[in-house]
Amino acid sequence: MARLEELPQQLHSGLAALSCPTFETFPWQEGPPLKSRRVAIISTAGLHSRNERPFTIVSDDYRTIPASVKANDLVMSHVSANFDRSGFQQDLNLIFPIDRLKELDDAGLIGSVADFHYSFMGAADPLLMASSARNLAGNLKKDNVNAVLLIPV
Repeated sequence: MARLEELPQQLHSGLAALSCPTFETFPWQEGPPLKSRRVAIISTAGLHSRNERPFTIVSDDYRTIPASVKANDLVMSHVSANFDRSGFQQDLNLIFPIDRLKELDDAGLIGSVADFHYSFMGAADPLLMASSARNLAGNLKKDNVNAVLLIPV
């Protein structure tokens, strides 16, 4: 991962000047014990199936990934030139820990694995993602998800 101080000055200055949004609500909620939780993954790695359209630098939407996905069926279209993809190429679980989640389920440590998981493009403006996030929340509710594993990439 690139460090801010190692970036070219123009890029460093631009990133350092970005403001961080403030949100009025606090999404933290207490929930049932872990053994009763249905868990979904949300990653910001820009993952999608090979047959789906790639993410772009301004993508504020997400892609749905079925729990049955195989590692070689996923593509990462994260657009940052400073992003190291070598870990993803060696082990999907680094950015999308679906196998680890299934192991937790098999061991009885969580209630179940959701049928669907999701990926956003990490370089998107959070304020522009609000509509997509609300839509995604509805999908999580339909799938009876009550816990999400957030994987920021």
